[in-house]
Amino acid sequence: MTQIVVTQVRSAIGAKPKARGALRALGLGKIGRSHTLPDRPEIRGMLRKVSHLITVQEIPGEVGDAETA
Repeated sequence: MTQIVVTQVRSAIGAKPKARGALRALGLGKIGRSHTLPDRPEIRGMLRKVSHLITVQEIPGEVGDAETA
């Protein structure tokens, strides 16, 4: 599965409460903090909510990284 590295680059001061909540849910809170997250639709929605406060880098999954059911 693809991983996403999210880094906060701007302050949440002055941001709306839902945007601050999304930052906390992403594991961020201070400028410069990074967090690695799985690439899932609910994570992508939170990233879209705070796109003006963060930078995103994708880490592609490895070839043999098949999920077992």
